[in-house]
Amino acid sequence: MKEKAMRVKTIIAYDGSSYLGFQKQSSTKQTITHVLECALRDLQIPASIVGSGRTDAGVHAANQVIHFDVPSYWHDLEKLKLNLNRKLDDISVKHITQVPDDFHARFWAKKRVYRYVFKTSKPSVFEQKYISYYANFDEKVLSQALECFLGEHDFAYFRKTGSDIHTSVRNIYAASYKKRDDYHFIYFTANGFLRAQVRMMINAAMLVAQGKLPIIALQEQIDLKKRHTTSLAPPQGLYLARILYTERNEK
Repeated sequence: MKEKAMRVKTIIAYDGSSYLGFQKQSSTKQTITHVLECALRDLQIPASIVGSGRTDAGVHAANQVIHFDVPSYWHDLEKLKLNLNRKLDDISVKHITQVPDDFHARFWAKKRVYRYVFKTSKPSVFEQKYISYYANFDEKVLSQALECFLGEHDFAYFRKTGSDIHTSVRNIYAASYKKRDDYHFIYFTANGFLRAQVRMMINAAMLVAQGKLPIIALQEQIDLKKRHTTSLAPPQGLYLARILYTERNEK
């Protein structure tokens, strides 16, 4: 008789420096998903990982959400967490909780929050994998540029090709800039993001803040009138910060 499976929601953090992204790829084993599935197989759990979303090569996560199914005899989820963490180096399993069988880490997510960290001086050798660098810029202009992204737009001019999507329309709920000591932070909250969208938006906003791109050109690109830049912000400073679900699903 086949063992009944139990679905679990798992929150993980990872250092993306050594990985070529979150999603499995046929050309490499160096992805977050592949390493996690190998760790599960070592525990006799032949599960497939489903994530709330993908992160690019070199991008980190503070609270990525995944789901997978485990045999019901793994009723001690704290023990499962402990065993997984013993097998992982750059990935940390923070929480594992049982969820309804139809829970889906991606489709049930309502909001995604990204955080970008950078300095205007070159990061030290201890920071360079985790903090990006941009030269001097106008903080007020950066805030103005970020406000241009707010609301629902077709972000077809702010994505890499190759994404399997039905629409490139996304709703940006919040876009803000903050400074703490020598560190600068950009935050984006949206219902979802396209492939490389966050990095492309950040770099475009920074070009405006550095006086290299007029803000009207940024607005033209958002309005799909003309594509002015497709450059990406460096991945080192980007973190998937939080995934928000409905109250019912967060319990």
